[in-house]
Amino acid sequence: MLASFDLQYKTYSWAEALAKDGYDVFMMDLQGSGRSPRPEMGSPCNLSENDQKLLIPRPPGFTPPCSPTYPHQLNNSDSDQAELHRVVEYIKLKCGVEQVAFVGWSAAAFTMGPYAVKHPENVESMFLLAPIFPPKATSSPPSPPPSPVPMSLGARPGLENAWNLELRSPDQREPGMVDAVWAAYMESEPIGSTWGPPEGLNRIRSFARWGWNETTAGQGGVLGGSVPVLIVDGEHDRTANTTPPSGNVELNFSVRALYGAIAGPHKVMVKALGASHQMPWEQQHMNLHNLSSKWIEDRQVDGKTTGVFVMHQNGVISPAP
Repeated sequence: MLASFDLQYKTYSWAEALAKDGYDVFMMDLQGSGRSPRPEMGSPCNLSENDQKLLIPRPPGFTPPCSPTYPHQLNNSDSDQAELHRVVEYIKLKCGVEQVAFVGWSAAAFTMGPYAVKHPENVESMFLLAPIFPPKATSSPPSPPPSPVPMSLGARPGLENAWNLELRSPDQREPGMVDAVWAAYMESEPIGSTWGPPEGLNRIRSFARWGWNETTAGQGGVLGGSVPVLIVDGEHDRTANTTPPSGNVELNFSVRALYGAIAGPHKVMVKALGASHQMPWEQQHMNLHNLSSKWIEDRQVDGKTTGVFVMHQNGVISPAP
């Protein structure tokens, strides 16, 4: 979460930008992520055999392959939403407010979207950047569960290579950003930072998800109704927009499909030209900060509460052609 929303590098901290605009900003790491507890994630045995092979040099006392001591997911859709609910209730009590404005990026949509549908009384508005949305995904817990271990590993080359696939111009990403982001990851990684290569590894929780699809998004007209929604879609985002479409409905993502599935009229989508899935770490990050701040303030884009818009690289917003 610190790397995503509070990257302490030049002007890249999204949370700091919103705080300077006068908002009380709270950041949440779900269990198994960032600075939240990571139960069962301290043992290399709780990795798949393929991930165990990445641990070179080996951690002390570890001899692969070894069987997992906790052969389960760490989280699921229900537990994630329960955690979010506890945080929302805490913020309401601490700040003396009835509702909270959500700002989420990427997989945050899996938790924020269904939660807002179930608890619209707690959600003032929702701002979703590059939301992961599988329109035909399951509404029921998967059986069997998708992963027999509680975590996987992410490496610095994986971050850089995936990001590079979405770069279309030499000035889209400032030099040194991969190093800055990875350093922020490692700052919250007391164990993974000591594993494997010198730059360390990032432990990623595994979780079973369900209930975030076109049925949920349109349920009762809540999203776009009592909960206004703004969606930002990077022009070059191939992470939240599966290209070409996947044959697995659980992995077939579409930002545009989410906009179409939201039944209420108070919904806006903004196509960010020249941006990728990693927009908060790219040259357009301040455009993103400004857009989210204005949405929280008046829940409008260019004076409108519905429609599809284009945000140019200079921050100017215009109706989509």
